[in-house]
Amino acid sequence: MQVINATGRRKSAVARVYLRDGKGNVTINGKDLNDYFPSVLLQYVVKQPFEVLNLLGNYDVNANLDGGGTKGQAEALRLGIARALVELNAENKPVLKANGFMTRDPREVERKKPGQPGARKKFQFSKR
Repeated sequence: MQVINATGRRKSAVARVYLRDGKGNVTINGKDLNDYFPSVLLQYVVKQPFEVLNLLGNYDVNANLDGGGTKGQAEALRLGIARALVELNAENKPVLKANGFMTRDPREVERKKPGQPGARKKFQFSKR
């Protein structure tokens, strides 16, 4: 089987995913999944597409992650894996879409405006 690649994004994180037949190893930036994401919750988020399709342990994932924080990176990786699984077999798409793994979450951090301490917050108003 050839290597299937896909891209996933979330916030400012970008995941380039390479999927191939294997034993279920997930390597991220040269590290094992358990080393890169020590949190069990984030490990679960990454493995969700495989668990929904009952393919856990069938494919090896090699991913390059860049930008963002840990949660954004995990969700970007989840989207990349889901897209690669659809490219592998188009029949997987309805199941993944129903679970919300095929949707790119468009929410980004709003920029800070001049004359304000944050994006929406204002400095305290003084009448006198």
